[in-house]
Amino acid sequence: MKLLITGGAGFIGSNFIRYWTSNHPDDEIVNFDKLTYAGNLENLKGIEKNKKYSFIQGDISSIEQVTKAMDGADIVVNFAAETHVDRSILEPAPFIITNVAGTQILLDVALKFEIKRFMHISTDEVFGSLELEDTNKFNERTNYNPASPYSASKAGSDHLVRSYYHTYGLPINISNCSNNFGPYQFPEKLIPLAITNILEGKKVPVYGDGLYVRDWLYVEDHCRAIDLILQKGRIGETYCIGGVAEEINNLSVIKKILNILEKDESSIEYVKDRPGHDRKYSVDWSKIKNELGWSPLHGLDEWLTQTINWYKDNQDWWKRVKNKDYLKYYKKQYGTV
Repeated sequence: MKLLITGGAGFIGSNFIRYWTSNHPDDEIVNFDKLTYAGNLENLKGIEKNKKYSFIQGDISSIEQVTKAMDGADIVVNFAAETHVDRSILEPAPFIITNVAGTQILLDVALKFEIKRFMHISTDEVFGSLELEDTNKFNERTNYNPASPYSASKAGSDHLVRSYYHTYGLPINISNCSNNFGPYQFPEKLIPLAITNILEGKKVPVYGDGLYVRDWLYVEDHCRAIDLILQKGRIGETYCIGGVAEEINNLSVIKKILNILEKDESSIEYVKDRPGHDRKYSVDWSKIKNELGWSPLHGLDEWLTQTINWYKDNQDWWKRVKNKDYLKYYKKQYGTV
């Protein structure tokens, strides 16, 4: 079987390629990635020696490049997306071009080649925000209510994917996952930002009061879920993928990281809140558990310790990622370097 992985040089995509080559060694993988700031072929060091792996640099918003990359594929797993909320607030246009128009091009080409399964990776952010005291959780029937240009663009792509199933019969699945963390994550996201800043002796910026609740999903658990959906998921269905049942706010996550790294709370620096900041996400993943038998392997504390150890052991990787362009963005976003 041949898989086209779009966005395979990014955080989740590269972890998925590592997972798939380890668990399905007979399958062929084509990694199609634009190599934006968040795409890094160092994430796949060692994989490039695998004879069943190949890389094509390209943009999903180019129908010519997508057609070339998808030719001969059986399955498409679409990770390619602009993903950072803060960047979408600063400059929305690339999010619409990549996440909406790019997805539409992938779908058109998938129809042309009669792809056996189109797996679209999305986010719980399309559902909007819950109040802190709300006991409800997002599920597959939750109405969409995106609050940022990023989540709006992902909502648009989800609707397009479903429309190609209902209109054209394209065999699709969609997964809406909660916040991922783990190795190779670009250090603009909360957990790697906190870890690397602490290791550098810098302050950790915290938006507003820091009491924004997220549902944390370790990236390997996410990869396992995608595998199960591809193997056993019902065509046309959406599956929500969440992490630990414990609801925890961002400030508490940072305090856990500080504790593991034996640092005190003087490393925390409160900064101006970002516009439209969603207060709480919480994911009900009972459907994928009941239908496919999936659940996270470990809780947050164990995976967080493992993630911190990875960043401690791979400082050359993230120090190269935190280059001049990164620092320029960081200063613009947080007002300090």
